[in-house]
Amino acid sequence: MVTALAAGRARSDIDVLSRAGLSLGDFMAESAGALASVVPFIAGCFSSTDPATSMISSTHKLGDLYGKNEADVDWARIEYGGEPDPTHYDAMASAGRVAVGIHATTGGQVERIERMADLVLPRFGYVDEARVVFADRSGVWATLSVLRGSEDAVFDAHELAFLSSVAPALTRGIRTGLLSQLARRETVRPSGPAVIIFDASDHVVQASPGAQERLAQLSAPGADPLTYIQALVSGARRFAAGDMPRMPRTRTRTADGVWLVLHAAPLGGLGDRAGDVVVTIEEARPQEVIDIVAAAFALTTREREVVGAVLRGADTKEIAASMHVSPYTVQDHLKSIFDKAGVTSRRELVSRVYFDQYMPRAGSDLGADGWFVGA
Repeated sequence: MVTALAAGRARSDIDVLSRAGLSLGDFMAESAGALASVVPFIAGCFSSTDPATSMISSTHKLGDLYGKNEADVDWARIEYGGEPDPTHYDAMASAGRVAVGIHATTGGQVERIERMADLVLPRFGYVDEARVVFADRSGVWATLSVLRGSEDAVFDAHELAFLSSVAPALTRGIRTGLLSQLARRETVRPSGPAVIIFDASDHVVQASPGAQERLAQLSAPGADPLTYIQALVSGARRFAAGDMPRMPRTRTRTADGVWLVLHAAPLGGLGDRAGDVVVTIEEARPQEVIDIVAAAFALTTREREVVGAVLRGADTKEIAASMHVSPYTVQDHLKSIFDKAGVTSRRELVSRVYFDQYMPRAGSDLGADGWFVGA
């Protein structure tokens, strides 16, 4: 039973953590401890997502799941390519549901959920799952799954309500965590393009040397990057079948602070090659970084317009003329932007928003594609 005292203390702890500027992994680990003090669980998984597409971009395992990656690919296949399910994260987000319990949703018949029947129950023995979606007006930033293994320990309405109540603070901490680490100067670029081809059975049949290097860059303790690559592959199959409006992609940040973009697309082919999917991994272009950074700062549409003009080198009068507002309005927008970004000048803003991953490597040699290479 959730007590008011314990819930209040945990809310306060999570709020403080969300404003502490922790890295994404550290914030997820610390906030999971605060959550567990009110909503105990035996295992769980935080997953960050790209707010533009809701595709998974990283994972942070909790409890008994830490270091257990053998079922991750199957989980991604079910979550992103399985039968329609109201407890899938995208369905929850579309319905505006923040937290759900599988036992509560199914009236105790958890086997009705493909994920529970084919994966969670037979492989791990967990009997109930609570799922949380962390979203704002920019989209879904992360998801959380926590699990229990005892028949008499299902997630109750009070616990689900608590999870819903702390979701805004957790969303803020996750957004901040994405921005907390600058790219390292010594970051090494892959030796060539990063391309992986999956066959119709989701087995890797071809991969470039650059892909192996990118996978190593994406690896993190207790997590397997093939989890979110499989999510993209399943999404590409749904796109090919007409069940997804656009080809899947996700932006993710590596442990050394570099933003990458992962794409998946179905390939045409006959015979053994029918059903192939290609995944490409490349460094994010500036506009892709700007978009997600602006969303993470929770900038309004007009504030994003001002940031775009500042990055183009426009002064206050030029920005005012282009936006058909007064210079005083532009200054008000800039003050709000500075407050949200934690800077005090336009120069700092440009560095924080635009050169976040590029300036630390400035001065090193340029590659053939015009991008900085490792020092």
